[in-house]
Amino acid sequence: MGSGMSLRARRTTRLPIAVAAAVALYLGSAAHLPAAWAHVHATSDDAVRGATALVTFQVPNESNTGAATTALSVALPDVASARAESMPGWTAKLDRDAASGAVHSVTWTAAPGGGIGADQFALFRISVKLPDAETVSFPATQTYSDGVVVKWDQAPQPGGGEPEYPAPTLTLAAGPAAAHDHHPPSTAPAQQATTPQPKSSDDTARLLGGAALVVAALGICLALIRRRT
Repeated sequence: MGSGMSLRARRTTRLPIAVAAAVALYLGSAAHLPAAWAHVHATSDDAVRGATALVTFQVPNESNTGAATTALSVALPDVASARAESMPGWTAKLDRDAASGAVHSVTWTAAPGGGIGADQFALFRISVKLPDAETVSFPATQTYSDGVVVKWDQAPQPGGGEPEYPAPTLTLAAGPAAAHDHHPPSTAPAQQATTPQPKSSDDTARLLGGAALVVAALGICLALIRRRT
């Protein structure tokens, strides 16, 4: 009896310890959760190699002091053309090369007293001609009202892991020219040669159907004549 009671007592005391360990493990992992999603992201619905696309940068406020984000600068891969969307409360400036016309970067600056507040985010859009590459990176610099500057410019880690401050990156789809390479030119004549066959079969079916109607009509006429005679 005494041994049974002591065994139950041990299990009862071990249960809170296990629960406390699980809670501590969860809290320790949850402390790193904001870093997984609170980055500057680049997205586009029409990111095609060598084409013009609308790229959206999602910028969250990560300040621990409640400071506002007052500026965002995005480096471009010397694109041939770019335009920034007009945003209320912000001014946009393109760094364009006077000789070649290539655009090096775009910078948004908030009006005095404005910016992205704590626990908020903002969307910055540009229309840009994308390079002919598989991926394109847009290193960004985020400036806060308290003077803190965060650079989102780190490349992916060799092992495939995400760095602490990753650069916004887009994966580009193949353009129309690359898609046509997968269809040999010889397939077009073959399809043209086979298209008349369904048409001839349809004509035959129509002729047979018409002949059946004629035969049925003749049969009805003969039946009426027999009844009258």
